[in-house]
Amino acid sequence: MRYQVYGAIKSILRALKWYLTVPIGLVIGRLRSTRQIVHVWPEGGVTLGPQVVLFMHFDGRGGVRPQLFDYMRELKENGRDVVFVSNAGKIQPEPMALLREICRCIIVRKNIGYDFGAWRDALDHLGLPRAETQEIICANDSVFGPLLPLGDTLRRLDYGQADIWGLTESWQVRYHLQSFFLAFGPKAIRAEAFRKFWGAVRPVPAKVFIVKEYEIGITQAMVRGGLSCAAIWTYDALIKMVRRDGMEHLFEKEETEMGKADPIRLTRKLQALRIRDRVARRIPLNPTADLWRQLLTTGFPFIKRELLRDNPTKVEDVGDWEEVVRQELGADPTPILLDLRTMLKGSAP
Repeated sequence: MRYQVYGAIKSILRALKWYLTVPIGLVIGRLRSTRQIVHVWPEGGVTLGPQVVLFMHFDGRGGVRPQLFDYMRELKENGRDVVFVSNAGKIQPEPMALLREICRCIIVRKNIGYDFGAWRDALDHLGLPRAETQEIICANDSVFGPLLPLGDTLRRLDYGQADIWGLTESWQVRYHLQSFFLAFGPKAIRAEAFRKFWGAVRPVPAKVFIVKEYEIGITQAMVRGGLSCAAIWTYDALIKMVRRDGMEHLFEKEETEMGKADPIRLTRKLQALRIRDRVARRIPLNPTADLWRQLLTTGFPFIKRELLRDNPTKVEDVGDWEEVVRQELGADPTPILLDLRTMLKGSAP
């Protein structure tokens, strides 16, 4: 019952945001220039190979989190040329020096247009796609990780099977590939739908519009344009992991009364039951939040920062994240814990 009330309130708030903020945002977005670049390195022409990553970043202080360097190094080591696109307006000297060792190009722009404004600016500035371009990946800094080497994940981007790949997919609002990692293959980047979509992206200062029209809208636009889309970690596969006969390991039986009432074990059970309840009622879940455990146990190399910082969907068992990272992935959670020290307010990791 409480989830139904919570969902109704969220729907009302979304509608209010749309009708109150979007009309003004659209006017501003049309008046603003899509070109918001303040600095580019190197000056002049930039040589890029056939596989390019446009890596979007924001930090109001002009810093770059250490894990992001690991992320971009992994991309580079797997044959991608990394273009760092920052909405920070400035980058501090020390991270700038490190970025120059990893990236083919660094684009610093004003904090206007969110991720899609940054990606469009980079596409325009670099003249992408070029004749030799075979792949363009749009990625951002909204994740912690990688917690595992990225080679296996990147090798699963099979453009013979689908034109566009995401790591995860969602049915919330409408079906879409989640936009923190979108990989466009050779057919997609030369399609009219791709050119038309990016040509229409405007720096609209309304997050609700960006989410609906761009984050969700890009998948819908590509599908309408005749392109095929797929996710490496599919929604159905993740949901099927939360079967009744497979839930026992989440909350092991205890003979003692204390064990049966252990709040930590109860949160695992509550989250599993919550997932099953929503599946039964055909209410779509957010894979990178509600299904975080299932993702990690199947080798997903990231955790969304929003989940550990804000937990906006009130995931019951998120307190297990450190244990799962250590035990299921064999990875070190220390870099994430260090970041959380500067991010969390009023809660513990």
